Amino acid sequence: MKGVVLAGGLGTRLLPLTRVTNKHLLPVYDRPMIYYPIQTLVNAGIREIMLVTGGNNAGDFLRLLGNGKEFGLRHLDYTYQEGEGGIADALRLAEYFADGESVCVVLGDNIIERNILRAAQAFREQKTGAKILLKEVKDPQRFGVPVLDGRRVVRIEEKPQQPRSPYAVTGIYFYDARVFDIIKTLKPSSRGELEITDVNNAYIEAGELTWDLLDGWWTDAGTIESLLLANQLVAQTGANKLEG
Repeated sequence: MKGVVLAGGLGTRLLPLTRVTNKHLLPVYDRPMIYYPIQTLVNAGIREIMLVTGGNNAGDFLRLLGNGKEFGLRHLDYTYQEGEGGIADALRLAEYFADGESVCVVLGDNIIERNILRAAQAFREQKTGAKILLKEVKDPQRFGVPVLDGRRVVRIEEKPQQPRSPYAVTGIYFYDARVFDIIKTLKPSSRGELEITDVNNAYIEAGELTWDLLDGWWTDAGTIESLLLANQLVAQTGANKLEG
């Protein structure tokens, strides 16, 4: 399984902090934000990672991360997303890197307290389809929200005004190689983007999407409020812990 970190976009919700840098290069406690999703993948046993970035500061990732040696990676590849075509559009750029293998995709502003080892192993045993990680949150209307029937996800609703469950779909996804064929069938949403929710719903319709609950705390860091929260959580407990 290969890893993909999506770190594009303009970070407009973090202005003026992002006026002269990519949001994923902003500090979260004692290291740049981008370190956390990379470490999430490394802790899951993944040693080949592609970073998808964009905007005006893409070269700064290369200066910061180099060839990934600091993380013990075999390969750290880079590709560039032009414009803001959405999460699925960014993932599309990793097709040749994936080279027919399954992928674990992490959004570049997602930070977790613990690890995804159990979920990664379960997906390796699953072999095909997709797996998402859910987390109970106070404000699910900010996220993609699963509609559940027991252990089965019936569908995922994007930012619903009246959420049908208390869970958010976190920005950590496992896909088999068919994900790239699915992306090619997508039409842009009303936002003009290719939505990752549409990818997940395609797997649901095929009966091939499973889910697990994420251990420990989880936050994104894409707004001023959530960036502050991420700093506080990491300062209090640390992140990407392998125990527990």
